[in-house]
Amino acid sequence: MTANTYASDFAAQPEGTPLIRPSTTEHPLYEAVVEACRSVFDPEIPVNIYDLGLIYTIEISAENEIEIIMTLTAPGCPVAGEMPGWVADAIEPLAGVKQVNVQMTFEPQWGMDMMSDEARLELGFM
Repeated sequence: MTANTYASDFAAQPEGTPLIRPSTTEHPLYEAVVEACRSVFDPEIPVNIYDLGLIYTIEISAENEIEIIMTLTAPGCPVAGEMPGWVADAIEPLAGVKQVNVQMTFEPQWGMDMMSDEARLELGFM
């Protein structure tokens, strides 16, 4: 597992590039990776990080190497240094996964509009 910051890569993107890279939703491992991400919770919010909208991109290569681009609800989050490891630890045991790389970014900044309807309901926003 490696964790690094994606923001420097983001700054180099040409104009018109999507703010969030699309995920590899067609890959056979995609749903299992999503469920693994749903097993990780922000300790300050009783909702999993996937439904909170903290997982921006799940990219899975043909060799089953997984790259996660994620964010936090705030840059000063007390678990900022630990959360990428929690995500990697949740995904690495999945059958067929070769490698997991978790990158942290704050571009675009997370907002409440990124939460799923389930998360909004759980938190009383619906």
